[in-house]
Amino acid sequence: MSAADRSWAEAERAVVLRARLRVSALVALAITALVALIGGTAYAVLERAQVEQVRRELRAGVEHGLPSGSTWVFAEAGGTGVGAPRGFPLRDDLARVRADGGEVERSVTGNGAEYLVLTGARADGEVAQAVFDIRYQLADRRYLLAALAMGEACALVVAAAIGVLVGREAVAPLAEALTRQRRFVADAGHELRTPIARARLRAQLLARRAEAEGLPAEHRAGLDRLVGTIGGLGDVVDDLLRSALLTEQSGRAVDLVALARDAVAAEAERAAERRIALAARLPSGPVVVTGVETALRRAVAELLANAVRHTPPGGSVDVGLARVGGVAELTVVDTGEGFDPVAADRLFDRLHRGAGGGEQGFGLGLALVREVVVGHGGAVSAVGAPGRGARFTLRLPLAESAPTGGGVEARAGGAVPRGSADPPRVARRPAWSEEAPSPTSFS
Repeated sequence: MSAADRSWAEAERAVVLRARLRVSALVALAITALVALIGGTAYAVLERAQVEQVRRELRAGVEHGLPSGSTWVFAEAGGTGVGAPRGFPLRDDLARVRADGGEVERSVTGNGAEYLVLTGARADGEVAQAVFDIRYQLADRRYLLAALAMGEACALVVAAAIGVLVGREAVAPLAEALTRQRRFVADAGHELRTPIARARLRAQLLARRAEAEGLPAEHRAGLDRLVGTIGGLGDVVDDLLRSALLTEQSGRAVDLVALARDAVAAEAERAAERRIALAARLPSGPVVVTGVETALRRAVAELLANAVRHTPPGGSVDVGLARVGGVAELTVVDTGEGFDPVAADRLFDRLHRGAGGGEQGFGLGLALVREVVVGHGGAVSAVGAPGRGARFTLRLPLAESAPTGGGVEARAGGAVPRGSADPPRVARRPAWSEEAPSPTSFS
């Protein structure tokens, strides 16, 4: 299976995997949050119950002088509690209550423990102070927290497992829909391939007959354009078949210099009609990547066609190609209308329309460019501003053993290496007949 085909398959699997992970994460998060909520509620209830119990014992100690195993009671007339910890009673609190009345409650840490102290006046007016050692209540809370943490960890594992199962079941329809979509594209491509091949063959026969009978040149040129248009439609169908069926083919080397040169030559006539200066700076040697030549040819051609389409008469379009590290970087820069930088990412959305509508729309072209480039393990980006043109950059990983070369300056109609007497030969697309359809290529 070719590298590009593997990329398409991996991209589709990545969509399903991301959906599964998203659903799994949401389910696991919901279950974990529910367990955490239950544990937090249990801890809050325990803490509140302990505090209320301690306060009841402190109040009983102050009002009735009844100590317990963890409570000591101090009264103004009664000295200190038996076995009381050091530092008690708190004389300042006793004096404050004696002077102002009311109650004083505070937490005190000392002697390796934590105490809750309540100072108040009894019904007979005597001031008393009760001290409660809350170390055991705090220990109970720590034990509960440890148990909750262990339970939360177990719940997280169980939630993750449940999330995976739920995610797999929930995303199964998505995977099935992608399979059906691929099958539909493959079936439609097969059904369209034969009539398109017949239409092109008949157009070729008409073009040859027109040439043999000496029809006017404009008529022959029109028939040639018709042949090329039908061939381009066949290329689209072949690309759909290749991406849908993921046929097992070995990846082959593709020279981006040749693709860029052919794209410039193909757009030369339209650029001349619109008085647009079309130029290219290409390396003299090949810049080789691995992938599907027809798909890459269409991506390069679409970038250039898009630039010419959005550049007004008198403007310019420049094509550049260079090696940057282990990446081939092709740039198309125009002096056209540009676009809002905020909308840069949306340019590659399907059927995206520019602010002006009509001819300002980008349709499917740039969306297909992105799909082709991403399918080959690359990336495409756009930079621009309203009224200041745009710059589209296509990046693809270089093949491992790509040769290097010098610079080339090209004008519309072909690229000529500096210092070379003869222009390089332009690769011709093989003829596509009804009996033996050729690989897809760009028109």
